[in-house]
Amino acid sequence: MRIKICGITNISDALVCQREGADALGFVFYRGSKRYITPEQAQEIIAGLSPLIMKIGVFVDEPVDAINKIATQLGLNAVQLHGEEPPDYISKIHLPVIKSFRVDPEFDYAKLISYQNCYYLLDSYSAQAYGGTGLRFNWQHIPEQLRQSIILAGGISIDNIELICRDIKPAAIDISSALEEYPGKKDPEKIRQFMNKYQSLNNVKTET
Repeated sequence: MRIKICGITNISDALVCQREGADALGFVFYRGSKRYITPEQAQEIIAGLSPLIMKIGVFVDEPVDAINKIATQLGLNAVQLHGEEPPDYISKIHLPVIKSFRVDPEFDYAKLISYQNCYYLLDSYSAQAYGGTGLRFNWQHIPEQLRQSIILAGGISIDNIELICRDIKPAAIDISSALEEYPGKKDPEKIRQFMNKYQSLNNVKTET
């Protein structure tokens, strides 16, 4: 299981995440987010990171041309579409795509079939925000055949990572608000504790 830490806004937070063993970092280019940063700010952060850690740009209903331009400019590894983008967006993006779906109690998992050649991220629905809410949906409703191929988000924390590893077993998790002092500023100790807990559950060895 891979770990993506999202909502990175500064180099110090990025370096802590990298040191503690995160597989990917997310940069939010949606102006309506409390974790929004400009492409120029993200570029400065990325310049200080290892080429081995994945850099993922998060976009919400952004024009395809703008997404591709930013992705190329920053050297991103993947693009995360977190809005209401239609299926035909996928083929127009020049990088691997993670398509996010906001899950409410009436969510129809069959709609994922319409989106081809992408990875699926399942997050909690909120009328107030596109992700980063800390809200959790009912993970037990995720169809068994999907669980090991999806990226799980929404309300993930040190308190439920054991349950996730034991019962859901997604391909990856996407965590943000549980590791923050406040929106946009990560807490190094929370990151360290979370990653230590995850690594102990999965017998992961990291270099020091």
